[in-house]
Amino acid sequence: QVQPVESGGGLVQTGGSLRLSCAYSGRTFSRYAMGWFRQAPGKEREFVAAISWTGVPQYASSVQDRFTISGEMNTVYLQMNSLKPEDTAKYYCAAAQTTAQVMTVEGPEYWGQGTQVTVSS
Repeated sequence: QVQPVESGGGLVQTGGSLRLSCAYSGRTFSRYAMGWFRQAPGKEREFVAAISWTGVPQYASSVQDRFTISGEMNTVYLQMNSLKPEDTAKYYCAAAQTTAQVMTVEGPEYWGQGTQVTVSS
């Protein structure tokens, strides 16, 4: 059973930083694209960032230049800097066979359970 597990969420003030981690187990993900999504209360889940298995990152415009995605072995990270109240959401990691697939809500094969990020003003 493949179950990605996120960690690193929490409460932070505006302008602060958090680092999310997502650990995959149960199979090899060396040629999978990894991504992060978020969902705020009352809103649809949205793409945040992705990284191809060759290490090429992609970002939503709302987080460009503030968030950094990286990965090693079966773990993917999301470094979040200059956090804003509008970044408050539950963050989910995801994996798919291609970058294009991991950038859409319908694409991923695997999803984590999510970790809450709350940014206070």
